[in-house]
Amino acid sequence: MKKFLFATVVAACLSLPSVHAEDATAAKDVAVIKTSEGEMAIALWSNVAPKTVENFEKLAKEGFYNGTCFHRIIKTFMIQGGDPLTKDPSQESRWGTGGPGYSVKAEFNDKHHERGVISMARSSDPDSAGSQFFICTGDAGFLDHKYTAFGKLLKGDDVLEKIASTPVETSSSGEPSKPTKRVEIKSVKIVPASEVK
Repeated sequence: MKKFLFATVVAACLSLPSVHAEDATAAKDVAVIKTSEGEMAIALWSNVAPKTVENFEKLAKEGFYNGTCFHRIIKTFMIQGGDPLTKDPSQESRWGTGGPGYSVKAEFNDKHHERGVISMARSSDPDSAGSQFFICTGDAGFLDHKYTAFGKLLKGDDVLEKIASTPVETSSSGEPSKPTKRVEIKSVKIVPASEVK
């Protein structure tokens, strides 16, 4: 079964000072991701990736992400989650391959993959994204126009850093990205951007 990873890649909320004003003002909705390490608020870019945002919001409102975890962490690159299989520890050998049972057409855009940007994970097929996503923890410009960026962190950079700093060990694929402790996504709530100060 194909992995919903970047196959080619080896290797209390606080305001995020680097957030661009246009990112915040362009967002209609914000995703509040409550994790075992704290909360992050992410402005969703429906203006550049409407179908992707629509799908993410639909899954969030259904509770799809509740109880999943960040199963892949590379400190200076990204944290990846959104696989429903991660709800079941007995399925660990398959983590990274799960999804909602359908895919969403890619919406590549001009948004730069930099720290705090959320984007859709996928296999080698550009149109294979479903539910898995990643949040950049560093500059990942090599993913620009190859992965669908659909939002950016507004609050919770300290939480992002805490998750990124989770100790990891070698995964079954040989990549040093498997967290040694569970970092759970407790819930993802969609709220109007006007409610997030």
